[in-house]
Amino acid sequence: MNAMAQTAISVSVRDLSLSFGAVKVLKSLNLDVAEGEFVVLLGPSGCGKPTLLNCIAGLLDIPEGRVFIKGRNVTWEELADRGIGMVFQSYALYPQMSVERNLSFGLRVAGMPKDEIARRIARAAEILQIEPLLKRKPAALSGGQRQRVAIGRALVRDVDVFLFDEPLSNLDAKLRSELRVEIKLLHRRLKNTMIYVTHDQIEAMTLADRIAVMKGGVIQQFDAPQVIYNRPVNRFVAGFLGSPGMNFLEGRLEQAATGWRFAAEGVSIPLSTYDFETTPRPGPAAFGIRPEHVGLNSGAGWPFSASAAVEVVEPMGSDTLVWLKLAGQNFSVRVTSERAPRAGEMVTVGLDPLRASLFDDVGNRL
Repeated sequence: MNAMAQTAISVSVRDLSLSFGAVKVLKSLNLDVAEGEFVVLLGPSGCGKPTLLNCIAGLLDIPEGRVFIKGRNVTWEELADRGIGMVFQSYALYPQMSVERNLSFGLRVAGMPKDEIARRIARAAEILQIEPLLKRKPAALSGGQRQRVAIGRALVRDVDVFLFDEPLSNLDAKLRSELRVEIKLLHRRLKNTMIYVTHDQIEAMTLADRIAVMKGGVIQQFDAPQVIYNRPVNRFVAGFLGSPGMNFLEGRLEQAATGWRFAAEGVSIPLSTYDFETTPRPGPAAFGIRPEHVGLNSGAGWPFSASAAVEVVEPMGSDTLVWLKLAGQNFSVRVTSERAPRAGEMVTVGLDPLRASLFDDVGNRL
């Protein structure tokens, strides 16, 4: 993000390492979140996402590294003193209290004047559209309503930074979709810094200004969603994002008289349109391309095309996933349902390396 140099940093994590026993969960991790930015921490289970969030929040002691919020070193400060609001996966509402009392509890404990508490609750209830629920108790609320109240409890604190720990994971698909939109609109309205943990890549792609993809306690790539999706820095990132996942063909990078090419069983793909990240060298490589970036029976003009027999057809509503073999390896193509072939049918597959990602034998982008 080129503008980062000119943009104020809201949250900064420097050289953060953390272990649980012999397991190193975070490894010399660095992260800068700009003022007003929506950053999503994304990765598989066990990659360190909630641990990083809890370190920023002050819920875990930090043996190595530092955390800064608004330029202030908060590494050893309590959660209440960091100027953050946190929304948990489990809602964590007091069952015996009304929604209004749940929203006001922290403010009352802090000794805030009653009129200020009322003003903040009214504002949060209006933003989250929960005014009719203020007198109800959590047991009388749906899952989506409870999560709105949990967000409201963070909102009334009137802080600069909001932390979300998988807030939608307990909801059904329809509610997740609805609340995802609401959180996006909330960020647009408030313009606060938000850091959001999820393992759901749809949430990450739709919500984030930037995504930090994590694996094994290390941030693999930190960039805008479309950059990560279209130019993954390594094979892990390429394979983790996308549903269905990216196709990978195992083969070799070779230099021919006409230029570089990717060669696999019965396949030779010219790479004249490929934008190499590094100086290419002959050797083992993987050719990756997403199913929606492949042409199927779409005429001439592709830098590479080949014939293949359709093995399996998977209808997915508006789209259909077509499975076949290319270079002796499983390969999928996403097409509209109207253009879907039948199993056993011969088709022409077209590829343009401009839309592809090449990786070396250790998984780094070429």
